[in-house]
Amino acid sequence: MRALHIAEHGDIVIRTQGKAPIELGPGELVLLPHGHAHTIENAMPMHPKNETCWLFGTFTLDDVAAQRLLSVLPDFVELRATQGTPVEWLDVSSRLLGAEVDDPKPGSSVMVSRILDLLFVQILRAWARADGSNGGWLTAAMDPRIGQALEAVHNDPSRNWTIDELATLSTLSRSSFAERFSRLVGQTPGAYITERRLDRAADLLVQTTEPVGTIAITVGYESDAAFSRAFRRRFDASPLNWRKSNSHNH
Repeated sequence: MRALHIAEHGDIVIRTQGKAPIELGPGELVLLPHGHAHTIENAMPMHPKNETCWLFGTFTLDDVAAQRLLSVLPDFVELRATQGTPVEWLDVSSRLLGAEVDDPKPGSSVMVSRILDLLFVQILRAWARADGSNGGWLTAAMDPRIGQALEAVHNDPSRNWTIDELATLSTLSRSSFAERFSRLVGQTPGAYITERRLDRAADLLVQTTEPVGTIAITVGYESDAAFSRAFRRRFDASPLNWRKSNSHNH
């Protein structure tokens, strides 16, 4: 069940099996685009002043392009207040959604559906900006040609992808694929694949206790040294220092 949780008051925790828990404070949200089973609970159940209130919605997407977009999203799309969450649209959308749910009127089901549609788009836009993207990534994911290549890379980032393989998946010539990919995504295919591998490694370093060498192999690196150099270039920290400085948040 693809779900959206918006914390309005108090702190809540989202738990899924095998994943680090996600804590949300007021004005923060998480989107679960792949329908992972999860539980929600009060982050501080023994604290008398931590009264919690959150909005919860589910959604489905039937369009082929939209399905492709979902396939390249991470397990959790989080928007934090510290990341500049656009409170204006979130507050307005939350109040409209709450009003339709608390006091349903004729047409409320349609209104709720449309509000969730708008929230979904706004969340992805804000998340893409917070993630350092210029927004072109969303356009690329919806593209009928490049979207197929993105889906393949996200499904198997450790594979030694070649431009020719990705061009074939996209039913484009090698040169047309490289030009179209770079124009829509904003970087070359090789640079994009490297970033996805390292992003996956960063998650594994925090969410697991696997040795650095094992994680390097998992994300497609044959050499620990090459992995460590690439990781430091992207995150300005060694894999071990990254694990040490981020594990306390999980």
